Amino acid sequence: MTFNLSSQNFTATLIMRIRSFLAFVISICITFAFVPVKTFAFSERGNAQFTDVVNTGKANDCPTLDSSLVGSISLGNGDSLKGICMHPTEVYVKVPGTKRKAAEFVSTKIISPRNNTTVTEVYGDIDSGTFTEKGGIDFQLITVLTPGGLEVPFAFSAKDLTADLPSSIEPGTEVSGSTFTPNYRTGDFLDPKARAKNTGVEYAQGLVALGGDDEELAKENIKVDVNGTGVITLSINYVDSDTDEFAGTFEAIQPSDTDMGSKDPLDVKIIGELYGRKA
Repeated sequence: MTFNLSSQNFTATLIMRIRSFLAFVISICITFAFVPVKTFAFSERGNAQFTDVVNTGKANDCPTLDSSLVGSISLGNGDSLKGICMHPTEVYVKVPGTKRKAAEFVSTKIISPRNNTTVTEVYGDIDSGTFTEKGGIDFQLITVLTPGGLEVPFAFSAKDLTADLPSSIEPGTEVSGSTFTPNYRTGDFLDPKARAKNTGVEYAQGLVALGGDDEELAKENIKVDVNGTGVITLSINYVDSDTDEFAGTFEAIQPSDTDMGSKDPLDVKIIGELYGRKA
């Protein structure tokens, strides 16, 4: 009889302990089930199906944030920014003036490439309050058409972007910096008459009789690297404090292509969407 009572007490104690353990496990599961999970804007785009993106132009878009997000992101030495995306939505070209009309920016149409104009995955480090671009897909070759029928090629660039940053980013923050604008073509580019900088000949054979004293002819035949400098302004409109993401708009002004020295550059103004995040 004593043995039976002891067995019953042991069984009852074991059952109580199992119940307590199960209650503890269930409470932990419920707690984690309702903990909010950080959702990044760029991850949502990365989960898109190929069939939903191909030939739609969506791959050219930057991630977007909800317009209700008005947080802030602290910045300091040793921090980094990454995933910076700039999608041009408007391009203006400053056409030369005439006797009756001053030079002005006119709206243009992007004709090439159609869905591949975005500078994306740009990253860089912050040191002494200055952001310095280190890499990424930091330039795109674009050609636009003016209302007058002029085709203007240029290299939309975020290369070597340097900008002084505040101690924190919040809606209303504006940051300006300089960029390096490379040649639209490299020194090895060959035109139909093989007049390149690094390869080919200085003068096309059919024009030798004109000699080398003609200035316009020399510009067309002797190719040189003509790099430029641009200015870009980043305007922050939305900030997600939980994911350290920010979004807004940008405006860049930079020179157009010079055909390696044969043409005078035109000022190009690029306006579009901005996205980035703190690493």
